[in-house]
Amino acid sequence: MEQAAGWPAVGGSYPQKNAEILSSQYGINLFLAGLLLTFAWAVHAVGISKSHLLSYLITLMLIQLLWMLWYLCRSCTQRRLIRDKDTHAGARWLKCGITLFAVITLILDSFKIGYYIDFSKCLSPTEGIFPVTHAVHTILQVYFLWCHAKDVIQSFKTLERFGVIHSVFTNLLLWTNGVLTESKHQLNEHKERLITLGFGNITIVLDDHAPQCNCTTTTLCSIFSQGIYYLYPFNIEYHILASTMLYVLWKNIGRKVEHHQQNKTPFKFHGITVGMIFGLIVLTSTIAIVVVYLIQIGGSKIKSELALTMFYLHAIFVLALMCTAGIVALLIYRLEDRSLDNSKNPARKLDAELLVGTAAGSWLLSWGSILAIICAQGHPKYTWYNLPYSVLVIIEKYIQNLFIIESIHREQEKVNDDIKTLRIVTISRGSTLSLTPLYKEIYNGRAARDNGDIPCLFKGTICGTENDGAGVAREEASQDNSLVMHSASDFSFYSRNSVTNNKRRILKNIAAFLFLCNLSLWIPPAFGCRPEYDNGLEEIVFGFEPWIIVVNLAMPFSIFYRMHSAASLFEVNCKT
Repeated sequence: MEQAAGWPAVGGSYPQKNAEILSSQYGINLFLAGLLLTFAWAVHAVGISKSHLLSYLITLMLIQLLWMLWYLCRSCTQRRLIRDKDTHAGARWLKCGITLFAVITLILDSFKIGYYIDFSKCLSPTEGIFPVTHAVHTILQVYFLWCHAKDVIQSFKTLERFGVIHSVFTNLLLWTNGVLTESKHQLNEHKERLITLGFGNITIVLDDHAPQCNCTTTTLCSIFSQGIYYLYPFNIEYHILASTMLYVLWKNIGRKVEHHQQNKTPFKFHGITVGMIFGLIVLTSTIAIVVVYLIQIGGSKIKSELALTMFYLHAIFVLALMCTAGIVALLIYRLEDRSLDNSKNPARKLDAELLVGTAAGSWLLSWGSILAIICAQGHPKYTWYNLPYSVLVIIEKYIQNLFIIESIHREQEKVNDDIKTLRIVTISRGSTLSLTPLYKEIYNGRAARDNGDIPCLFKGTICGTENDGAGVAREEASQDNSLVMHSASDFSFYSRNSVTNNKRRILKNIAAFLFLCNLSLWIPPAFGCRPEYDNGLEEIVFGFEPWIIVVNLAMPFSIFYRMHSAASLFEVNCKT
Protein backbone atom coordinates (compact mmCIF):
# COMPACT_ATOMS: atom_id res chain seq x y z
CA MET A 1 0.00 0.00 0.00
CA GLU A 2 2.86 2.38 0.83
CA GLN A 3 4.44 1.74 -2.54
CA ALA A 4 1.16 2.34 -4.31
CA ALA A 5 0.65 5.53 -2.37
CA GLY A 6 4.04 6.78 -3.47
CA TRP A 7 3.39 6.36 -7.19
CA PRO A 8 1.33 9.51 -7.75
CA ALA A 9 4.05 11.75 -6.33
CA VAL A 10 6.67 10.15 -8.55
CA GLY A 11 4.43 10.24 -11.58
CA GLY A 12 3.64 13.90 -10.96
CA SER A 13 7.24 15.07 -10.63
CA TYR A 14 8.81 12.89 -13.33
CA PRO A 15 7.20 14.59 -16.37
CA GLN A 16 8.03 18.03 -14.94
CA LYS A 17 11.67 17.07 -14.48
CA ASN A 18 11.70 15.81 -18.06
CA ALA A 19 10.19 19.10 -19.22
CA GLU A 20 12.92 21.01 -17.38
CA ILE A 21 15.67 18.92 -19.00
CA LEU A 22 14.12 19.09 -22.47
CA SER A 23 13.57 22.85 -22.31
CA SER A 24 17.13 23.49 -21.12
CA GLN A 25 18.53 21.38 -23.97
CA TYR A 26 16.31 23.23 -26.43
CA GLY A 27 17.65 26.56 -25.16
CA ILE A 28 21.28 25.42 -25.30
CA ASN A 29 20.95 24.20 -28.89
CA LEU A 30 19.19 27.44 -29.84
CA PHE A 31 22.08 29.40 -28.34
CA LEU A 32 24.83 27.26 -29.90
CA ALA A 33 23.30 27.59 -33.38
CA GLY A 34 23.16 31.38 -32.99
CA LEU A 35 26.66 31.48 -31.50
CA LEU A 36 28.10 29.56 -34.44
CA LEU A 37 26.29 31.85 -36.87
CA THR A 38 27.68 34.90 -35.06
CA PHE A 39 31.20 33.47 -35.16
CA ALA A 40 30.89 32.66 -38.87
CA TRP A 41 29.92 36.26 -39.62
CA ALA A 42 32.75 37.61 -37.47
CA VAL A 43 35.42 35.63 -39.34
CA HIS A 44 33.89 36.38 -42.76
CA ALA A 45 32.93 32.76 -43.43
CA VAL A 46 31.99 31.99 -47.04
CA GLY A 47 28.26 32.22 -47.69
CA ILE A 48 27.46 33.79 -44.29
CA SER A 49 26.53 37.46 -44.16
CA LYS A 50 25.21 39.79 -41.51
CA SER A 51 21.70 39.49 -42.95
CA HIS A 52 21.68 35.77 -42.09
CA LEU A 53 22.58 36.47 -38.49
CA LEU A 54 20.02 39.29 -38.16
CA SER A 55 17.31 37.12 -39.74
CA TYR A 56 17.94 34.44 -37.14
CA LEU A 57 17.77 36.98 -34.29
CA ILE A 58 14.61 38.57 -35.70
CA THR A 59 12.94 35.15 -35.85
CA LEU A 60 13.84 34.42 -32.22
CA MET A 61 12.52 37.80 -31.08
CA LEU A 62 9.24 37.33 -32.96
CA ILE A 63 8.70 33.91 -31.34
CA GLN A 64 9.36 35.43 -27.91
CA LEU A 65 6.95 38.27 -28.66
CA LEU A 66 4.20 35.78 -29.51
CA TRP A 67 4.83 33.84 -26.30
CA MET A 68 4.82 36.99 -24.13
CA LEU A 69 1.59 38.21 -25.71
CA TRP A 70 -0.03 34.81 -25.07
CA TYR A 71 1.15 34.84 -21.44
CA LEU A 72 -0.06 38.40 -20.87
CA CYS A 73 -3.48 37.65 -22.39
CA ARG A 74 -3.85 34.51 -20.29
CA SER A 75 -2.84 36.46 -17.17
CA CYS A 76 -5.50 39.08 -17.88
CA THR A 77 -8.22 36.44 -18.19
CA GLN A 78 -7.13 34.87 -14.88
CA ARG A 79 -6.63 38.13 -13.03
CA ARG A 80 -8.93 37.13 -10.16
CA LEU A 81 -6.92 34.00 -9.35
CA ILE A 82 -4.43 34.21 -6.49
CA ARG A 83 -0.94 33.55 -7.88
CA ASP A 84 2.12 32.45 -5.96
CA LYS A 85 4.90 35.04 -5.92
CA ASP A 86 8.62 34.79 -5.23
CA THR A 87 9.26 37.83 -3.06
CA HIS A 88 13.02 37.58 -3.59
CA ALA A 89 12.82 37.79 -7.39
CA GLY A 90 12.43 40.95 -9.46
CA ALA A 91 13.30 43.55 -6.84
CA ARG A 92 12.02 47.04 -7.57
CA TRP A 93 15.52 48.54 -7.82
CA LEU A 94 16.42 45.81 -10.33
CA LYS A 95 13.37 46.65 -12.42
CA CYS A 96 14.28 50.34 -12.33
CA GLY A 97 17.82 49.51 -13.45
CA ILE A 98 16.69 47.39 -16.39
CA THR A 99 14.19 50.11 -17.36
CA LEU A 100 16.99 52.69 -17.48
CA PHE A 101 19.12 50.43 -19.68
CA ALA A 102 16.08 49.69 -21.86
CA VAL A 103 15.44 53.40 -22.46
CA ILE A 104 19.03 53.87 -23.62
CA THR A 105 18.68 50.71 -25.75
CA LEU A 106 15.67 52.31 -27.47
CA ILE A 107 17.83 55.35 -28.25
CA LEU A 108 20.40 52.95 -29.72
CA ASP A 109 17.71 51.37 -31.90
CA SER A 110 16.65 54.81 -33.15
CA PHE A 111 20.28 55.54 -34.08
CA LYS A 112 20.45 52.24 -35.98
CA ILE A 113 17.25 53.11 -37.85
CA GLY A 114 18.70 56.50 -38.78
CA TYR A 115 21.97 54.84 -39.84
CA TYR A 116 20.06 52.41 -42.06
CA ILE A 117 18.07 55.21 -43.69
CA ASP A 118 21.29 57.07 -44.56
CA PHE A 119 22.95 53.95 -46.02
CA SER A 120 19.80 52.27 -47.33
CA LYS A 121 21.21 51.98 -50.85
CA CYS A 122 23.82 49.38 -49.89
CA LEU A 123 22.46 47.78 -46.70
CA SER A 124 20.30 44.70 -46.44
CA PRO A 125 16.61 45.26 -45.49
CA THR A 126 17.20 43.09 -42.41
CA GLU A 127 19.41 45.87 -40.97
CA GLY A 128 16.36 48.13 -41.00
CA ILE A 129 13.91 45.49 -39.77
CA PHE A 130 16.16 44.39 -36.89
CA PRO A 131 16.18 47.66 -34.85
CA VAL A 132 12.40 48.08 -35.29
CA THR A 133 11.75 44.51 -34.09
CA HIS A 134 14.27 44.95 -31.28
CA ALA A 135 12.58 48.16 -30.10
CA VAL A 136 9.15 46.45 -29.93
CA HIS A 137 10.77 43.45 -28.22
CA THR A 138 12.43 45.73 -25.63
CA ILE A 139 9.23 47.61 -24.75
CA LEU A 140 7.12 44.48 -24.33
CA GLN A 141 9.82 42.59 -22.44
CA VAL A 142 10.32 45.37 -19.89
CA TYR A 143 6.55 45.51 -19.33
CA PHE A 144 6.48 41.73 -18.96
CA LEU A 145 9.30 41.75 -16.39
CA TRP A 146 7.70 44.58 -14.39
CA CYS A 147 4.41 42.68 -14.15
CA HIS A 148 5.45 39.03 -13.99
CA ALA A 149 9.08 38.68 -12.84
CA LYS A 150 7.88 37.43 -9.44
CA ASP A 151 5.42 34.86 -10.81
CA VAL A 152 5.65 31.23 -9.75
CA ILE A 153 3.97 29.50 -12.70
CA GLN A 154 1.78 26.53 -11.77
CA SER A 155 -0.26 26.01 -14.96
CA PHE A 156 0.80 25.06 -18.51
CA LYS A 157 4.20 24.37 -16.92
CA THR A 158 5.70 22.41 -19.81
CA LEU A 159 4.77 25.03 -22.39
CA GLU A 160 5.89 27.87 -20.13
CA ARG A 161 9.27 26.24 -19.55
CA PHE A 162 9.98 26.29 -23.27
CA GLY A 163 8.69 29.86 -23.63
CA VAL A 164 10.79 31.23 -20.75
CA ILE A 165 13.98 29.37 -21.69
CA HIS A 166 13.54 30.57 -25.28
CA SER A 167 13.43 34.13 -23.92
CA VAL A 168 16.54 33.54 -21.78
CA PHE A 169 18.70 32.37 -24.67
CA THR A 170 17.26 34.94 -27.09
CA ASN A 171 18.53 37.65 -24.75
CA LEU A 172 21.87 35.88 -24.38
CA LEU A 173 22.26 35.81 -28.17
CA LEU A 174 21.35 39.49 -28.42
CA TRP A 175 23.94 40.13 -25.69
CA THR A 176 26.52 38.12 -27.65
CA ASN A 177 25.76 40.07 -30.82
CA GLY A 178 26.16 43.38 -28.97
CA VAL A 179 29.42 42.25 -27.34
CA LEU A 180 30.88 41.12 -30.67
CA THR A 181 29.90 44.30 -32.52
CA GLU A 182 31.29 46.51 -29.77
CA SER A 183 34.48 44.41 -29.47
CA LYS A 184 35.19 44.63 -33.20
CA HIS A 185 34.95 48.42 -32.97
CA GLN A 186 37.29 48.49 -29.95
CA LEU A 187 39.71 46.15 -31.70
CA ASN A 188 40.03 48.44 -34.70
CA GLU A 189 40.84 51.38 -32.43
CA HIS A 190 43.30 49.23 -30.48
CA LYS A 191 45.24 48.25 -33.60
CA GLU A 192 45.68 51.91 -34.51
CA ARG A 193 46.92 52.73 -30.97
CA LEU A 194 49.59 50.01 -31.04
CA ILE A 195 51.39 51.85 -33.82
CA THR A 196 51.85 54.93 -31.61
CA LEU A 197 53.28 52.76 -28.79
CA GLY A 198 56.00 51.48 -31.11
CA PHE A 199 54.74 47.93 -31.63
CA GLY A 200 55.27 48.03 -35.36
CA ASN A 201 56.17 44.35 -35.56
CA ILE A 202 52.53 43.42 -34.94
CA THR A 203 50.56 42.97 -38.14
CA ILE A 204 47.84 45.61 -38.29
CA VAL A 205 44.84 44.58 -40.40
CA LEU A 206 41.61 46.43 -39.73
CA ASP A 207 38.43 44.37 -39.67
CA ASP A 208 36.06 46.69 -41.47
CA HIS A 209 32.34 45.99 -41.87
CA ALA A 210 31.52 49.53 -43.05
CA PRO A 211 28.95 49.99 -45.85
CA GLN A 212 30.38 50.15 -49.36
CA CYS A 213 28.53 53.30 -50.38
CA ASN A 214 28.36 56.99 -49.57
CA CYS A 215 26.10 58.40 -46.89
CA THR A 216 23.29 60.73 -47.92
CA THR A 217 23.94 63.17 -45.04
CA THR A 218 27.55 62.99 -43.82
CA THR A 219 27.00 64.81 -40.51
CA LEU A 220 24.13 62.60 -39.38
CA CYS A 221 25.99 59.46 -40.44
CA SER A 222 28.95 60.45 -38.30
CA ILE A 223 26.71 61.12 -35.28
CA PHE A 224 24.87 57.82 -35.70
CA SER A 225 27.97 55.68 -36.28
CA GLN A 226 29.88 57.16 -33.32
CA GLY A 227 26.87 57.34 -31.00
CA ILE A 228 25.98 53.69 -31.55
CA TYR A 229 29.24 52.46 -30.01
CA TYR A 230 28.93 54.70 -26.95
CA LEU A 231 25.45 53.28 -26.29
CA TYR A 232 26.34 49.62 -26.73
CA PRO A 233 27.53 49.12 -23.09
CA PHE A 234 24.02 49.92 -21.84
CA ASN A 235 22.44 47.60 -24.42
CA ILE A 236 24.79 44.81 -23.32
CA GLU A 237 23.88 45.27 -19.64
CA TYR A 238 20.17 45.38 -20.49
CA HIS A 239 20.18 41.99 -22.19
CA ILE A 240 22.25 40.23 -19.55
CA LEU A 241 19.99 41.59 -16.78
CA ALA A 242 16.89 40.51 -18.70
CA SER A 243 18.29 37.01 -19.21
CA THR A 244 19.06 36.63 -15.48
CA MET A 245 15.57 37.76 -14.44
CA LEU A 246 13.98 35.39 -16.96
CA TYR A 247 16.22 32.55 -15.77
CA VAL A 248 14.94 33.03 -12.20
CA LEU A 249 11.39 32.93 -13.59
CA TRP A 250 12.24 29.65 -15.35
CA LYS A 251 13.68 28.13 -12.16
CA ASN A 252 10.53 29.11 -10.25
CA ILE A 253 8.15 27.21 -12.55
CA GLY A 254 6.29 24.60 -10.51
CA ARG A 255 8.11 25.54 -7.32
CA LYS A 256 6.37 25.31 -3.96
CA VAL A 257 6.72 28.68 -2.28
CA GLU A 258 6.82 29.09 1.48
CA HIS A 259 4.25 31.72 2.38
CA HIS A 260 5.87 34.12 4.75
CA GLN A 261 5.98 37.88 4.78
CA GLN A 262 9.23 39.42 3.67
CA ASN A 263 10.42 42.50 5.49
CA LYS A 264 10.69 45.46 3.15
CA THR A 265 14.16 46.92 2.95
CA PRO A 266 13.99 50.39 1.42
CA PHE A 267 17.17 52.24 0.53
CA LYS A 268 17.98 55.13 2.85
CA PHE A 269 20.75 57.72 2.58
CA HIS A 270 20.74 58.23 6.34
CA GLY A 271 23.91 56.95 8.00
CA ILE A 272 25.98 56.37 4.83
CA THR A 273 27.32 59.87 4.30
CA VAL A 274 30.99 58.90 4.72
CA GLY A 275 30.75 55.97 2.29
CA MET A 276 28.86 58.06 -0.26
CA ILE A 277 31.38 60.93 -0.08
CA PHE A 278 34.41 58.68 -0.60
CA GLY A 279 32.58 56.73 -3.28
CA LEU A 280 31.61 59.89 -5.17
CA ILE A 281 35.22 61.08 -5.00
CA VAL A 282 36.32 57.80 -6.59
CA LEU A 283 33.56 58.02 -9.21
CA THR A 284 34.42 61.62 -10.15
CA SER A 285 38.16 60.93 -10.36
CA THR A 286 37.53 57.80 -12.46
CA ILE A 287 35.46 59.73 -14.99
CA ALA A 288 38.24 62.32 -15.22
CA ILE A 289 40.86 59.60 -15.69
CA VAL A 290 38.82 57.95 -18.46
CA VAL A 291 38.38 61.26 -20.32
CA VAL A 292 42.10 62.06 -20.15
CA TYR A 293 42.99 58.47 -21.10
CA LEU A 294 40.81 58.47 -24.22
CA ILE A 295 42.25 61.83 -25.27
CA GLN A 296 45.91 60.96 -24.66
CA ILE A 297 46.08 57.33 -25.76
CA GLY A 298 47.17 57.00 -29.35
CA GLY A 299 48.29 60.65 -29.62
CA SER A 300 51.99 59.84 -29.35
CA LYS A 301 54.22 57.29 -27.61
CA ILE A 302 54.92 59.57 -24.63
CA LYS A 303 51.26 60.53 -24.22
CA SER A 304 50.15 56.90 -24.46
CA GLU A 305 52.67 55.78 -21.83
CA LEU A 306 51.61 58.60 -19.51
CA ALA A 307 47.96 57.68 -19.99
CA LEU A 308 48.66 54.04 -19.11
CA THR A 309 50.74 55.01 -16.05
CA MET A 310 48.02 57.36 -14.84
CA PHE A 311 45.37 54.66 -15.24
CA TYR A 312 47.38 52.03 -13.36
CA LEU A 313 48.23 54.31 -10.42
CA HIS A 314 44.62 55.38 -10.01
CA ALA A 315 43.33 51.81 -10.28
CA ILE A 316 45.92 50.53 -7.76
CA PHE A 317 44.84 53.16 -5.23
CA VAL A 318 41.12 52.42 -5.68
CA LEU A 319 41.57 48.64 -5.54
CA ALA A 320 43.68 48.94 -2.37
CA LEU A 321 40.90 50.97 -0.71
CA MET A 322 38.30 48.41 -1.79
CA CYS A 323 40.39 45.53 -0.39
CA THR A 324 40.73 47.35 2.92
CA ALA A 325 37.00 48.08 3.11
CA GLY A 326 36.14 44.46 2.29
CA ILE A 327 38.51 43.11 4.97
CA VAL A 328 37.01 45.43 7.61
CA ALA A 329 33.50 44.25 6.67
CA LEU A 330 34.51 40.58 6.93
CA LEU A 331 36.12 41.20 10.33
CA ILE A 332 32.89 42.76 11.57
CA TYR A 333 30.99 39.69 10.37
CA ARG A 334 33.40 37.45 12.29
CA LEU A 335 32.63 39.40 15.48
CA GLU A 336 28.88 39.00 15.01
CA ASP A 337 26.91 35.88 15.85
CA ARG A 338 24.15 35.75 13.28
CA SER A 339 22.88 32.62 11.55
CA LEU A 340 22.79 32.16 7.78
CA ASP A 341 19.62 31.75 5.74
CA ASN A 342 19.92 28.41 3.92
CA SER A 343 16.38 28.34 2.52
CA LYS A 344 15.84 27.63 -1.18
CA ASN A 345 16.18 30.86 -3.13
CA PRO A 346 16.88 30.69 -6.91
CA ALA A 347 17.56 34.43 -7.21
CA ARG A 348 20.14 34.43 -4.41
CA LYS A 349 21.80 31.26 -5.72
CA LEU A 350 22.08 32.78 -9.19
CA ASP A 351 23.59 35.98 -7.77
CA ALA A 352 26.34 34.01 -6.01
CA GLU A 353 27.08 31.86 -9.07
CA LEU A 354 27.26 34.90 -11.36
CA LEU A 355 29.65 36.69 -9.00
CA VAL A 356 32.16 33.84 -9.00
CA GLY A 357 31.61 32.87 -12.65
CA THR A 358 32.04 36.35 -14.11
CA ALA A 359 34.98 37.15 -11.82
CA ALA A 360 36.86 34.36 -13.62
CA GLY A 361 37.04 36.64 -16.68
CA SER A 362 39.07 39.26 -14.81
CA TRP A 363 41.18 36.61 -13.11
CA LEU A 364 42.07 35.14 -16.51
CA LEU A 365 43.21 38.54 -17.82
CA SER A 366 45.13 39.30 -14.62
CA TRP A 367 47.03 36.00 -14.63
CA GLY A 368 47.79 36.54 -18.32
CA SER A 369 49.29 39.96 -17.54
CA ILE A 370 51.30 38.58 -14.60
CA LEU A 371 52.70 35.80 -16.76
CA ALA A 372 53.55 38.27 -19.55
CA ILE A 373 55.47 40.52 -17.14
CA ILE A 374 57.43 37.56 -15.78
CA CYS A 375 58.28 36.06 -19.18
CA ALA A 376 58.86 39.21 -21.26
CA GLN A 377 62.45 40.03 -22.16
CA GLY A 378 61.99 43.80 -22.33
CA HIS A 379 59.87 45.84 -19.94
CA PRO A 380 58.85 49.43 -20.69
CA LYS A 381 58.54 51.36 -17.43
CA TYR A 382 54.75 51.65 -17.50
CA THR A 383 54.32 47.87 -17.75
CA TRP A 384 55.65 47.36 -14.21
CA TYR A 385 52.59 49.10 -12.81
CA ASN A 386 50.54 46.33 -14.40
CA LEU A 387 51.92 43.79 -11.90
CA PRO A 388 50.46 45.27 -8.66
CA TYR A 389 47.33 46.20 -10.58
CA SER A 390 46.75 42.60 -11.73
CA VAL A 391 47.49 41.17 -8.27
CA LEU A 392 45.08 43.60 -6.62
CA VAL A 393 42.33 42.77 -9.14
CA ILE A 394 42.55 39.10 -8.11
CA ILE A 395 42.62 39.84 -4.37
CA GLU A 396 39.90 42.51 -4.46
CA LYS A 397 37.38 40.32 -6.26
CA TYR A 398 38.17 37.42 -3.97
CA ILE A 399 37.46 39.54 -0.88
CA GLN A 400 34.44 41.30 -2.38
CA ASN A 401 32.84 38.02 -3.43
CA LEU A 402 33.19 36.70 0.11
CA PHE A 403 31.61 39.85 1.53
CA ILE A 404 28.66 39.94 -0.90
CA ILE A 405 27.87 36.21 -0.76
CA GLU A 406 27.96 36.15 3.03
CA SER A 407 25.86 39.32 3.19
CA ILE A 408 23.07 38.02 0.96
CA HIS A 409 22.99 34.74 2.92
CA ARG A 410 22.82 36.32 6.37
CA GLU A 411 19.42 36.41 7.96
CA GLN A 412 17.95 39.87 8.02
CA GLU A 413 18.19 41.40 11.49
CA LYS A 414 14.87 41.55 13.26
CA VAL A 415 13.74 43.84 16.01
CA ASN A 416 14.73 42.07 19.21
CA ASP A 417 12.36 42.00 22.17
CA ASP A 418 15.31 42.21 24.52
CA ILE A 419 15.90 45.84 23.62
CA LYS A 420 12.27 46.88 24.00
CA THR A 421 11.18 48.39 27.31
CA LEU A 422 7.73 48.83 28.74
CA ARG A 423 6.86 51.61 31.15
CA ILE A 424 4.70 50.29 33.97
CA VAL A 425 2.96 52.79 36.14
CA THR A 426 2.11 51.49 39.55
CA ILE A 427 0.22 53.13 42.37
CA SER A 428 1.33 52.57 45.92
CA ARG A 429 -0.20 54.40 48.88
CA GLY A 430 -1.44 57.16 46.58
CA SER A 431 1.93 57.82 44.94
CA THR A 432 2.86 56.95 41.34
CA LEU A 433 6.03 54.97 40.87
CA SER A 434 7.56 54.57 37.40
CA LEU A 435 9.28 51.24 36.85
CA THR A 436 10.84 49.94 33.64
CA PRO A 437 11.04 46.14 33.67
CA LEU A 438 12.09 44.51 30.45
CA TYR A 439 9.33 43.56 28.07
CA LYS A 440 10.73 40.07 27.58
CA GLU A 441 10.99 39.50 31.33
CA ILE A 442 7.39 40.61 31.79
CA TYR A 443 6.27 38.39 28.91
CA ASN A 444 8.00 35.35 30.40
CA GLY A 445 6.72 36.11 33.89
CA ARG A 446 10.12 36.95 35.33
CA ALA A 447 9.35 40.49 36.43
CA ALA A 448 7.99 39.22 39.70
CA ARG A 449 10.15 38.94 42.74
CA ASP A 450 11.62 35.73 44.11
CA ASN A 451 8.43 34.91 46.04
CA GLY A 452 6.85 33.57 42.80
CA ASP A 453 4.02 36.16 42.53
CA ILE A 454 2.48 36.67 39.09
CA PRO A 455 3.30 40.11 37.67
CA CYS A 456 0.56 42.66 38.15
CA LEU A 457 0.43 43.26 34.41
CA PHE A 458 -1.13 39.84 33.86
CA LYS A 459 -3.41 40.00 36.88
CA GLY A 460 -5.35 42.76 35.22
CA THR A 461 -5.23 44.88 38.40
CA ILE A 462 -3.28 47.82 39.63
CA CYS A 463 -0.11 47.02 41.52
CA GLY A 464 -0.42 47.56 45.22
CA THR A 465 -4.21 47.43 45.56
CA GLU A 466 -4.28 43.64 45.96
CA ASN A 467 -1.37 43.41 48.36
CA ASP A 468 -1.80 43.36 52.07
CA GLY A 469 0.17 45.60 54.40
CA ALA A 470 3.08 43.22 54.63
CA GLY A 471 3.22 42.93 50.85
CA VAL A 472 3.25 46.71 50.49
CA ALA A 473 6.02 47.04 53.01
CA ARG A 474 8.01 44.33 51.30
CA GLU A 475 7.50 46.03 47.91
CA GLU A 476 8.64 49.36 49.30
CA ALA A 477 11.75 47.77 50.74
CA SER A 478 12.64 46.15 47.41
CA GLN A 479 11.82 49.11 45.12
CA ASP A 480 15.27 50.61 45.33
CA ASN A 481 16.98 47.30 44.51
CA SER A 482 14.47 46.64 41.70
CA LEU A 483 15.12 50.02 40.13
CA VAL A 484 18.87 49.46 40.27
CA MET A 485 18.53 45.98 38.74
CA HIS A 486 16.34 47.16 35.85
CA SER A 487 18.46 50.25 35.23
CA ALA A 488 21.62 48.14 34.99
CA SER A 489 19.84 45.62 32.77
CA ASP A 490 18.49 48.35 30.48
CA PHE A 491 21.93 49.93 30.29
CA SER A 492 23.51 46.65 29.19
CA PHE A 493 20.87 46.15 26.48
CA TYR A 494 21.20 49.74 25.29
CA SER A 495 25.00 49.29 25.18
CA ARG A 496 24.69 46.16 23.07
CA ASN A 497 22.17 47.91 20.85
CA SER A 498 24.52 50.87 20.44
CA VAL A 499 27.41 48.58 19.45
CA THR A 500 25.16 46.75 16.97
CA ASN A 501 24.02 50.04 15.43
CA ASN A 502 27.63 51.19 15.06
CA LYS A 503 28.53 47.93 13.29
CA ARG A 504 25.53 48.28 10.99
CA ARG A 505 26.47 51.87 10.21
CA ILE A 506 30.02 50.84 9.29
CA LEU A 507 28.77 47.99 7.11
CA LYS A 508 26.27 50.26 5.33
CA ASN A 509 29.03 52.80 4.62
CA ILE A 510 31.31 50.05 3.29
CA ALA A 511 28.52 48.70 1.06
CA ALA A 512 27.77 52.22 -0.25
CA PHE A 513 31.46 52.88 -0.90
CA LEU A 514 31.97 49.56 -2.71
CA PHE A 515 28.76 50.15 -4.71
CA LEU A 516 30.09 53.42 -6.13
CA CYS A 517 33.58 51.96 -6.62
CA ASN A 518 32.17 49.11 -8.71
CA LEU A 519 30.20 51.59 -10.81
CA SER A 520 33.44 53.55 -11.22
CA LEU A 521 35.39 50.48 -12.34
CA TRP A 522 32.61 49.54 -14.76
CA ILE A 523 33.00 52.80 -16.68
CA PRO A 524 36.60 52.43 -18.07
CA PRO A 525 36.26 49.08 -19.89
CA ALA A 526 32.67 49.78 -20.94
CA PHE A 527 33.66 52.99 -22.73
CA GLY A 528 36.95 51.95 -24.33
CA CYS A 529 39.55 52.48 -21.59
CA ARG A 530 41.12 49.02 -21.73
CA PRO A 531 44.81 48.75 -20.82
CA GLU A 532 44.65 45.01 -21.55
CA TYR A 533 44.39 46.07 -25.18
CA ASP A 534 46.74 49.05 -25.09
CA ASN A 535 49.55 47.70 -22.90
CA GLY A 536 51.15 45.82 -25.80
CA LEU A 537 53.32 43.54 -23.65
CA GLU A 538 50.85 40.66 -23.62
CA GLU A 539 50.60 40.68 -27.44
CA ILE A 540 54.37 40.22 -27.69
CA VAL A 541 54.48 37.29 -25.25
CA PHE A 542 51.33 35.41 -26.30
CA GLY A 543 51.00 36.67 -29.86
CA PHE A 544 48.58 39.27 -31.13
CA GLU A 545 45.68 37.07 -32.21
CA PRO A 546 45.72 34.62 -29.22
CA TRP A 547 45.77 37.44 -26.68
CA ILE A 548 43.04 39.38 -28.48
CA ILE A 549 40.85 36.27 -28.46
CA VAL A 550 41.41 35.89 -24.71
CA VAL A 551 40.58 39.56 -24.09
CA ASN A 552 37.46 39.48 -26.26
CA LEU A 553 36.18 36.40 -24.44
CA ALA A 554 37.02 37.56 -20.91
CA MET A 555 36.29 41.29 -21.09
CA PRO A 556 32.46 41.03 -21.36
CA PHE A 557 32.38 38.92 -18.19
CA SER A 558 34.66 41.40 -16.43
CA ILE A 559 32.41 44.30 -17.39
CA PHE A 560 29.27 42.45 -16.31
CA TYR A 561 30.91 41.52 -12.99
CA ARG A 562 31.21 45.17 -11.99
CA MET A 563 27.59 45.99 -12.77
CA HIS A 564 26.32 42.82 -11.10
CA SER A 565 28.47 43.53 -8.03
CA ALA A 566 27.07 47.04 -7.85
CA ALA A 567 23.51 45.66 -7.96
CA SER A 568 24.32 43.08 -5.26
CA LEU A 569 25.97 45.70 -3.04
CA PHE A 570 22.90 47.90 -3.37
CA GLU A 571 20.85 45.00 -2.06
CA VAL A 572 23.37 44.44 0.76
CA ASN A 573 23.07 48.10 1.75
CA CYS A 574 19.29 47.81 1.91
CA LYS A 575 19.38 44.62 4.00
CA THR A 576 22.06 45.76 6.45
